[in-house]
Amino acid sequence: MKNRLLSFIFLCLTLFSCNQANTESQTVQKKTQPLQGESVVYKSETLSVVKLSDHTYLHISYLDTEAFGKVPCNGMFIIYEGESVVFDTPTNSENSRELIRFISSELKSKIVALIPTHFHEDCIGGIDEFDAHGITTYASKRTITLLNDNRYQFNVPINAFRDSLELKLSSETVVTHFLGEGHTEDNVVGYFSKDKVLFGGCLVKSVGASQGNLDDANVEQWSKTVANVKAKFPEASIVIPGHGKTGNTALLDYTIKLFNDK
Repeated sequence: MKNRLLSFIFLCLTLFSCNQANTESQTVQKKTQPLQGESVVYKSETLSVVKLSDHTYLHISYLDTEAFGKVPCNGMFIIYEGESVVFDTPTNSENSRELIRFISSELKSKIVALIPTHFHEDCIGGIDEFDAHGITTYASKRTITLLNDNRYQFNVPINAFRDSLELKLSSETVVTHFLGEGHTEDNVVGYFSKDKVLFGGCLVKSVGASQGNLDDANVEQWSKTVANVKAKFPEASIVIPGHGKTGNTALLDYTIKLFNDK
């Protein structure tokens, strides 16, 4: 009788442990699963392209840094009715040439604009290559000033805007806004309302990320600026950070909290 009781208790504990493990596994999967519809459409040693929605793609390239090692850097491009707008270049000319070739040859789209979201290398490293392909660059006046102040050596004509820019892709509009300082004093964000996609660039952190490079940051204003972004685009359902995993508006909340905690 005693042996039967012990066997029954052991069986119950085993079943409970298995059920608990399954529950934990499902929880982890829910937290780490990609966005619905997300798929890798191109991958090489130097560049990856991920389709996030019907018209929006994430491009990922890599930057070698002294402080943080080899860093994956995010950019975005939107394709609509055979034309595309790119936010941030890949990290160098070679990677940028690779991206331009993929968009043009594989996706059959004409790139009509490049928009660097701030003056750092992970946004403008391939700007010469875009210019060599006849692609127009748009940047905020703040970004142009900082590029000149930091003596970036390239001879690219840049179309300046002050605080906002609207570009047409057929009947749809891609918008860019400066909503305050944060990662840098010139950081802008991009939004495509048709897909409800927000490109936050380095102003927005992936969930779990550290504060990162603060060399040119306005830490005091960062949270306020991201709150401005959240208020400006309340319908955003996909949010792309400058580095790390794409998500939803939880990235905005995380970034606000990260720079509110002193």
